[in-house]
Amino acid sequence: MRTLVISDIHANANALDQVLASAGLVDAVWCLGDVVGYGPDPNECVARLKALPKLVCLQGNHDAAAIGDMPLDSFNPEARSSIEWLRQSLSRESLDFLKGLEPRVEIEGVTLAHASPRHPVLEYLLDTYSAAENFSYFGTDFCFVGHTHIPVLFFFNKQGVNLQIPNPNSKFTLKRRCIANPGSVGQPRDRDARAAYAIFDDQSNSWDYRRVEYDIHGVQQRMLSANLPARHISRLAGGW
Repeated sequence: MRTLVISDIHANANALDQVLASAGLVDAVWCLGDVVGYGPDPNECVARLKALPKLVCLQGNHDAAAIGDMPLDSFNPEARSSIEWLRQSLSRESLDFLKGLEPRVEIEGVTLAHASPRHPVLEYLLDTYSAAENFSYFGTDFCFVGHTHIPVLFFFNKQGVNLQIPNPNSKFTLKRRCIANPGSVGQPRDRDARAAYAIFDDQSNSWDYRRVEYDIHGVQQRMLSANLPARHISRLAGGW
């Protein structure tokens, strides 16, 4: 099965559209959460996701905050401002969709978690130490996570955990016991402003990691019109 793996769309419809066009035909779509937050297109992104084939979508921390399941004081002032705008902007259909999501699921022999298998909503897996502690929290060969907005592969072996930062537009064979992060569709934070995603093939266990350009300026203009935080607007162009 050829599966599109995406995460952290963050209400960026331009980026999502380019990812979907670039990925081409897939058998399923796994979204690892944070559909909304930061960006100007929450309802548009929810609508696009709902139309995708065999969609599995997780609930991220921004999704949880949008529906009132996470307190605003869990976020910095700028993110809090964005969530306040978001709560006023979401349609009833979008709210119902977000309320129906879970932060962790297991499907087709793969564990999916928004942040980590140990703490699915909030933990950041940014180093080998935190990754190593998480391998005992899932029993499948592979675990796919998002949340950090940084693409990375963690491989478990007898010597410990190895970290690999993949080069854009490269393909890997996932080894048994691996945690993989496809990066962020709508707000990358690895100094590459292009939208990030991966294609997972469960026949070959291949992880095809890709980047694609999108109309960043158009998103920034809509954010400006919505009076969203200036820092969130400027960071899109720098990928930070």
